[in-house]
Amino acid sequence: MAKRVAFITGGVSGMGLAVAQALSSRSNEDWDLHLIDLNESAGKLALASLKNAYFHKTNVTDWDSLIAAFESAFAKSGRIDFVFANAGIVERDNFYEKHDLSKPPPQPNQLSVDINLKSVVNTCYAALHYFRKSPKKDGPGPVLVMTASCGGLYPSEFCPMYSSAKAGVIQFNKAISYSYHLDGIRTYATAPGTIKTNLMSGEEWKSFPEQYFTPMSTLVKAVTHIIDGGDLEDSTGNHIKAADAYGLTVEVNRDNFYFREKNRFCDAEMEAMMKFTAMENQLARIERTKAQTNGTS
Repeated sequence: MAKRVAFITGGVSGMGLAVAQALSSRSNEDWDLHLIDLNESAGKLALASLKNAYFHKTNVTDWDSLIAAFESAFAKSGRIDFVFANAGIVERDNFYEKHDLSKPPPQPNQLSVDINLKSVVNTCYAALHYFRKSPKKDGPGPVLVMTASCGGLYPSEFCPMYSSAKAGVIQFNKAISYSYHLDGIRTYATAPGTIKTNLMSGEEWKSFPEQYFTPMSTLVKAVTHIIDGGDLEDSTGNHIKAADAYGLTVEVNRDNFYFREKNRFCDAEMEAMMKFTAMENQLARIERTKAQTNGTS
């Protein structure tokens, strides 16, 4: 099989590195692995555990830095087949902290939103361009996986910005999935349970009972399963034909992963109305507006 190329943000540790290591160790296919992160020392350590791997020091919240990484990876490998929009942090500020009522409150620290949502949106937007630019070949086709969280499915009181950003990732995946699929690109959002990574310190992890932790191996199993493509099946035996196996939310907890059901419409009228938000309808509207403008100018 021809070599495939991965672009992994947050790729020098945690889930990003674990997926990279799984792809690197495969005997039936070769991967070029491009690890995208700001931590240069961790990047050097990560490269030591991988073959055909490259590190790109990148600030994923900065568009120019992100695009430079895409350009460098594409120039090195000549294509991109898998993008893992995985960079993330957890907020540590008390959103509900009381402040001096005689003064305006300070601005909240929204770095969690910038990395967990905005950088994911930017990574997915750029991925579309480089997937289109990549030469077509046989195989499962390009795949885009973005990391959300169980906190995007179930509200997290202490981390409201983290929770809302991760919920945004889940909804963003659903919104883009059909249009990306028209370009032959499969998209997914993972919603991992509590996986012990460097997202938090050892002391912070002690506030969570270990019996509820999810092994990293379950996350890796879920991600590699959807990378491989074809018909997909989750831990409950829920089987999805290849033609429909895109735009899925993949919840990962303990030893299992689950394909979450799509949102149900409250009634037939809402279902009918939402069809008018489709690209086909809205592009037709834009073209009509242009024609009318040109006709009157």
